[in-house]
Amino acid sequence: MLILRRVVLLAYLLSSSATWPAAAQGLQADPVTPRFTADHEATDIIGALGDSLKLLLIEHGTRIAFQQKTRRELGGPFWSDYRRSVRWPSQWEDTDSWAVNYVGHPIHGAAAGLIWLDHGAQRAAPLSTNPTYWASRGRAAAFSAVYSLQFEIGPLSEASIGNVGMRPETSGWVDHVVTPMGAFALLVAEDALDRYVVKWVERRTENRFARASLRMLLNPARTLANLAQSRAPWNRAGRPIGGRLQDE
Repeated sequence: MLILRRVVLLAYLLSSSATWPAAAQGLQADPVTPRFTADHEATDIIGALGDSLKLLLIEHGTRIAFQQKTRRELGGPFWSDYRRSVRWPSQWEDTDSWAVNYVGHPIHGAAAGLIWLDHGAQRAAPLSTNPTYWASRGRAAAFSAVYSLQFEIGPLSEASIGNVGMRPETSGWVDHVVTPMGAFALLVAEDALDRYVVKWVERRTENRFARASLRMLLNPARTLANLAQSRAPWNRAGRPIGGRLQDE
């Protein structure tokens, strides 16, 4: 089953290779247009699942590439090790650092939530007090909770790729709770930062490098979601990187 695990890394490399040609063109133009309009109420579930799988491959590929402890656990009997790694947590913490649990997990949860939004009618819903906006972000956070459960203990998970959880102290409730809650907060925060900071700067400069950098810096979850969907990391639907943004 070691071959199966190596396939995950190969898929990551293939998905990444499809991303960067688009990214290379992104500083010249932004050809991506919204997939849905307000007239479309249904969510493209198959599309959302497909792109979330690409996000999953990127994350696990990164783990394999940069975590020696993950690579060390790739050998051995797959199914028996996987069954031993899936467990009911008995504590809150899981031995990961504060930054991983309270920054990294909300970012990857929000990225999954953005993929859900990108395949639905509320993709470009502006930040507002409208209940429709908050409901859409709540549904996105619910999707991130499902994504997080798969990431932790699913067939393509930390438990199956790296045997996280085989030692009881490496399994905790923190990821299951913080990921969707943090995702919801980050979805709203990134919407606010994009509207009140990024757009403010874009109305005052046409410098493409500055625009792209600010978009990625202040919207890390959107950056990750863009990569998973084979877009330039600084992409914004309907907002080309060039051309001055007009006052709203």
